[in-house]
Amino acid sequence: MSNKLSPLIQPEELVQLQNSADIILIDARAGINAQENYQNEHLKGARYVDLNRDLATVEKDPANGGRHPLPSLEKFSEVLSKIGISPNSHVIIYDDKNGSNAAARFWWMLKAIGHQKVQVLNGGLQEAIKAGFPVSAEIEHFNSAEYKVSQWKLAVADIEEVEKARNNTENIVIDVRDKNRFDGLTEPLDLIAGHIPGAINVPFSENLNEDGFYKSATILSEKYKAVLGTINPENVIVHCGSGVTACHTLLAMDYAGIEIPKLYVGSWSEWSRNDREMATKKTD
Repeated sequence: MSNKLSPLIQPEELVQLQNSADIILIDARAGINAQENYQNEHLKGARYVDLNRDLATVEKDPANGGRHPLPSLEKFSEVLSKIGISPNSHVIIYDDKNGSNAAARFWWMLKAIGHQKVQVLNGGLQEAIKAGFPVSAEIEHFNSAEYKVSQWKLAVADIEEVEKARNNTENIVIDVRDKNRFDGLTEPLDLIAGHIPGAINVPFSENLNEDGFYKSATILSEKYKAVLGTINPENVIVHCGSGVTACHTLLAMDYAGIEIPKLYVGSWSEWSRNDREMATKKTD
């Protein structure tokens, strides 16, 4: 029996840990008013991370790495140290979008530097409140820590690798955006609608049940084993619009007991701005 820590923690489990000094709770809500929303109400004790400021280095031109490129290792080390995370910390992350906002991205980034004790709150902020976890509008005080980061240990793919993989029968490129975006019927965030030719569409929303919780590990295992077939996870590349919601699917696969595939961080936001071949439902 594996002693591996589950990538998900249930709201009831979090409530039981609310008075534990061993956990560091992180609010990773994203969006225009995310920090203001955090200041108005957050889970008691939670510290805030900002997607654009802390979990990415946003460039002026998304053609260079997409809308949310990874920060440098030095910058990420500074972020972790500033918010009091050390290599031994038990980190629990939540957002208000069932992990698809920035919670799963922060989870992936911590896993990618080799951090062991990190989980995402299943169901997010709303379910924790329903379960009885206290909320607060107070300024949270905490000590800084030291976290030296040396390398990204999880695999990432760049645009050239995706180009080679998309028509290779030994690879799978998975696009986790919703079907309308994949089909090119709508595009709310990037300049051009469509998808990478050769990619398959497996929307991240399919990882969740009707109640907004992740489906069971058994169901997710069956699902993704069917998607991958005989392809080894190391030959699978997962992407979305800007390398954020793709992490929701990487978490789901880890939860299902499947090796975490490669993340294409630049995703559609980079691909669609680099004069690469593009497709819609009509051109496939």
